[in-house]
Amino acid sequence: MKMLLPFVAVMALAAAALMAVNVANLHFLFGVIIPYIAFAVFVGGFVYRIVKWASSPVPFRIPTTCGQEFSLPWVKQNKIENPSTAAGVIIRMALEIFLFRSLFRNIKAELRDGQKIVYGSDKWLWLAGLAFHWTFLVILVRHLRFFVGDVPMCIAALEHLDGFLQIGVPMLYITDGVILAAIGYLFIRRVLLPQIRYISLPADYFPLFLIAAVVISGILMRYITKVDVVGVKNFTMGLVTFNPVIPATLMQGNGAFFFLHVFLISALFAYFPFSKLMHMGGVFMSPTRNMINNSRMVRHVNPWNYPVHVHTYEEYENDFRAKMKDAGIPVEKE
Repeated sequence: MKMLLPFVAVMALAAAALMAVNVANLHFLFGVIIPYIAFAVFVGGFVYRIVKWASSPVPFRIPTTCGQEFSLPWVKQNKIENPSTAAGVIIRMALEIFLFRSLFRNIKAELRDGQKIVYGSDKWLWLAGLAFHWTFLVILVRHLRFFVGDVPMCIAALEHLDGFLQIGVPMLYITDGVILAAIGYLFIRRVLLPQIRYISLPADYFPLFLIAAVVISGILMRYITKVDVVGVKNFTMGLVTFNPVIPATLMQGNGAFFFLHVFLISALFAYFPFSKLMHMGGVFMSPTRNMINNSRMVRHVNPWNYPVHVHTYEEYENDFRAKMKDAGIPVEKE
């Protein structure tokens, strides 16, 4: 049920979009109003989550470390795994964001012979995660050509590099196949591994199914059903300039698949700030990653500590010196 309910929800969203466009002719609702609302929810929710995380108090240094910290001069420090400078933190964050360095380790633990724990690597997970995120980014950047008048040279070069195999017409993009393979691996891994399946929730399956639906609908629209690309360009430019116009070519024939694609993307954007997908912004706000481990070099005082008057020993002795002498207790001052 944890997997079936999200699958049914995504299928219901797709069916609702197709029926609304084909039967009720709600092209303006699903092509203009819903995308605007979804984008507003995405921006507002994203900013809200970042501001909320940024305002959370973190008075102490709590970076996650797995290497030698800065200590004596003759002890070699691991400047990336246990950074004591801002430069070390920047390098560590960059390796984590762009290369998923924390996954490129022995992160898999198994209990063998009933009592022995053996650690091993899970490089396939690292490779699938890296392929998924990078291809998703490339596809997102490649779609920017629909939202600008003159396509920038960098986007054109990226598009040419993505389709350098030049298989068929239209050009086959490498990222389309890679992202499908990565999504398939992540799904199969979550289903087949008992430990992962046990801790998986519907919130883990739903974004996976939704992203897969977005990718599949886009691939079908590009290679099989075909839509009017010029009409799509005019439509997206109208959205960007807040002068939305739905071309007639998109309101007939296979144009419904375009509105299905747009609606699924809108659902993903609206769902994004309230899901685990927010790790895209949360990784920058994680104190276990973005803090310098300099607790032994700098004394950090909790700014949220309630001011408490400390009764020092000198004050204590001044108050009870006579009684301490009568009891035979030694005092520092006569």
